[in-house]
Amino acid sequence: MNPYLDRLLPYPFERLNALKNGVIPNPDYSAVMLSIGEPKHPPPDFVVSLLADADRLQADLASYPATRGGDVLREAIATWLQSRFGAVTDPATQVLPVSGTREALFSFAQAVLSGRSDALAVLPNPFYQTYEGAALLRGADIRFVNCGPDTDYLPDYRALSDREWQRCELLYLCSPGNPTGRTLPLSELTWLLEQADRHDFIIAADECYSEIFLDESSPPAGLLEAAARSGREDYRRCVVFHSLSKRSNLPGLRSGFVAGDPRVLADYFKYRTYHGCAMPNHVQAASAAAWGEEEHVVANRAEYRRKFQLVTPILESVLPVRTPEGGFYHWAATPEDDQTFARELFAARNITVLPGSFLGREANGLNPGRNHVRIAWVAPADQCVAAAERIASWVHER
Repeated sequence: MNPYLDRLLPYPFERLNALKNGVIPNPDYSAVMLSIGEPKHPPPDFVVSLLADADRLQADLASYPATRGGDVLREAIATWLQSRFGAVTDPATQVLPVSGTREALFSFAQAVLSGRSDALAVLPNPFYQTYEGAALLRGADIRFVNCGPDTDYLPDYRALSDREWQRCELLYLCSPGNPTGRTLPLSELTWLLEQADRHDFIIAADECYSEIFLDESSPPAGLLEAAARSGREDYRRCVVFHSLSKRSNLPGLRSGFVAGDPRVLADYFKYRTYHGCAMPNHVQAASAAAWGEEEHVVANRAEYRRKFQLVTPILESVLPVRTPEGGFYHWAATPEDDQTFARELFAARNITVLPGSFLGREANGLNPGRNHVRIAWVAPADQCVAAAERIASWVHER
């Protein structure tokens, strides 16, 4: 067996199941799951109709899909990137469809990291756990960059030493951040690009929450946007990851893309031809339609905005919370140990939230996820309001 498997911790939801094991929730309340970032808003009707077209589906299922994806999908993605970020990309060399960004975020590290004994991957902390597993299973060391109250929940990349920058081969970004909801400004992205040039590493920017933001007039910046504005139209050392899961409420479609540096993508494409992960043709057709339509995305944002307007005043009466700049989570500080808080909330109110310590790692003497919980407001608005009221009443009672 791969010896690096022993370096992996159980996935957060396995740890959550173990935490809840043996707890019998209060039967007076129906179960509400606020722990998983799985969108519950309805998918776009036009995408469902495309997938239900029997004649088209029969034709799509009759042939193997191309690893590189079809021209129609790659052109739709390139058009969207230009419209959203002002990033002009060549659909043939700078765009690559993937079967969900979780798969891509993992496999990308296998293709990029060298396997040298001193290879280093830099990760925000707390973080999406796929980053860690990808780096560890390639044998890399990890430098966690804490995102805690002392840095206003933003990663302080300037804390890295020259030696750490020299060892860095891959830096994962997540903006808007999961779970913090903070976004990196263009100035920070530009500074990181300068470090990538100086120390020769690749930036993998997870931008899967980029289309869920609370201020319609101020969309989050993207890495390709920062590159284009700084004159690097070849997007050297830059690769971004985008998904239809959150943007279009299509988590079951397993559709996303990577885009950026054509030299990096050429090698990653070579890896993927062996990896065996081409996007099915019918998924490509539905994906091209989704990337080409924005009205459903605007409506989706408006619904998340409405829910935050409803639940935030309820929660902030008992917990220190802030409305996120992006994403659909509250990253709430708890008055006690986060695991105790989550377990006892489940027992008393039948509400499941995710302990923040499960999303972080001990670094520089602390786990920045400790004494926080992630609350995913993905359910319908009435359920979210009811859940917020249950949480508030429970904290008041305590």
